[in-house]
Amino acid sequence: MSSPFVLPLLGGALIGLSASLLLLAHGRVAGISGVVGALLGPVRGDVAWRILFLGGLLTGGLLLAWLHPGGFPAPVALDVGRASLLGGAGLLVGFGSQLGSGCTSGHGVCGISRGSVRSIVATLTFMATGVLTVFLVRHVL
Repeated sequence: MSSPFVLPLLGGALIGLSASLLLLAHGRVAGISGVVGALLGPVRGDVAWRILFLGGLLTGGLLLAWLHPGGFPAPVALDVGRASLLGGAGLLVGFGSQLGSGCTSGHGVCGISRGSVRSIVATLTFMATGVLTVFLVRHVL
């Protein structure tokens, strides 16, 4: 039996390695909002790697689900109210990504590793907002 820290540590190392390789090989930051956003107004010659990147994310998730079929919580039924809430949350995340000039992966993984002050401030803001949201949901609402 391995330590409960081994797999998360390995996953984090792989994320860092893949983000570094993308930056070194293509000069691109592995921020998901930027990768997806640029597909909405595609630039010729800049589409293939983005589709492959997103395909790799989806394939990795599907492979993990296939290798560990019982290792995840049971799916939750999706009703209209929950779908509306998720849709609204998705729009807020998209708006926040535009407002912050990047997303958690772009700022947190790539920006901090490059020493970007803007990314450090953005990531601290993401984390503080997450902590505050959990506190409010669990202890106030």
